[in-house]
Amino acid sequence: MIFVRYESWRQYVRLYPVNSLIIVLCIVLFGVELALGGFTTDNLLRLGAITNLPGFNDWWRYVAALFLHGSWPHLLFNLFGLFVFAPPLERMCGHARYALFYLVSGVLGNLVAVWLASGPWYAVGASTSIYGLYGAYLYICLFQRQKLDQSSRTTVYGILFTGLIYSFLVPNIGYWAHLGGLAAGFALYRLMGSAWTRS
Repeated sequence: MIFVRYESWRQYVRLYPVNSLIIVLCIVLFGVELALGGFTTDNLLRLGAITNLPGFNDWWRYVAALFLHGSWPHLLFNLFGLFVFAPPLERMCGHARYALFYLVSGVLGNLVAVWLASGPWYAVGASTSIYGLYGAYLYICLFQRQKLDQSSRTTVYGILFTGLIYSFLVPNIGYWAHLGGLAAGFALYRLMGSAWTRS
């Protein structure tokens, strides 16, 4: 099972420096949110939430929103996902390629979300990129089964099933961002082909 974390924090940082930096950035920017006004719509839009509201179509929002969160549970849930599920992909891809994958899949997922959202809408959260990771794992489960053991494949299917059901049933969840990230991660991993991961 590749999703069991057994490393000490020092080992974790050494083995997965990019993911460790992502976690730290999410925590630091959460502190900035709290210091500048909390989780109000105005504050999140000022700091970089993605939205379909006119006047907020800046390119940098598609990156910034990946590191912002709308509540304590939102942050903690996404930090758990990053901490547990991201390390194997960083190990398979290498640090630089993992960083690129994380950002590109998240940005593409956010673009899809803004494009498909209806009515006044805004969103923040690392979950777009996290679903990008799930998209990569889904591709591996379907077409590169030898890279994952049976328990890990079962975990991926279970996480996707429960996560997508949760996305649609719970109010105020950015399901378009989740679906966009999932599709972007699947397609990006497929596009890179065998050259994407280490042999």
